[in-house]
Amino acid sequence: MSEWKRIIELTEIPQLGSRVVRSAKGDIAIFRNSENKVFALRDQCPHKGGPLSQGIVHGETVTCPLHGWNISLVDGTATAPDEGHTTCFEVKIDSGVVFLKI
Repeated sequence: MSEWKRIIELTEIPQLGSRVVRSAKGDIAIFRNSENKVFALRDQCPHKGGPLSQGIVHGETVTCPLHGWNISLVDGTATAPDEGHTTCFEVKIDSGVVFLKI
């Protein structure tokens, strides 16, 4: 059974940055882009497990810091020609607070 869990204030996530949440499902990276959209992905690149939370956010994509793979923040899919996928999690913002569905 999934439930919404209060994670962090939106303003505590830097624009074009992320914060990491520890969970029973592994580390989850919460990203904020320049438009204040928030996304959540497993903090592991599908290529070689690099920490996506340390990557560069641009638009609705994060670039893995290890080998430069671009991963969609929307669905966790690697951008062609790379192939692979990382788990996405639902997020919502309510009154400036970010909630994660775990």
